[in-house]
Amino acid sequence: MVELKDGSIQNVGPANKHAEAKLFDVDAAEAREFGDKRVKLVFEDESGNEVQVALFPEDVRTVVEDVEALKSESPVFE
Repeated sequence: MVELKDGSIQNVGPANKHAEAKLFDVDAAEAREFGDKRVKLVFEDESGNEVQVALFPEDVRTVVEDVEALKSESPVFE
């Protein structure tokens, strides 16, 4: 468990933690440089909730390839 106290997250219990974040109905998506070696993807919804993910270039290439495959094989982009 984690605990919010005065706007800060504090560890409660053992140090082995697992977290999951999901953001649906994204209103804004952006990609930008993050340091010298990574790309940061930023997603935000209309309520101001935000998820940021920093990926190495090889992981970004994999995501781009997956999207390209969906564009040609899936009705999602029709």
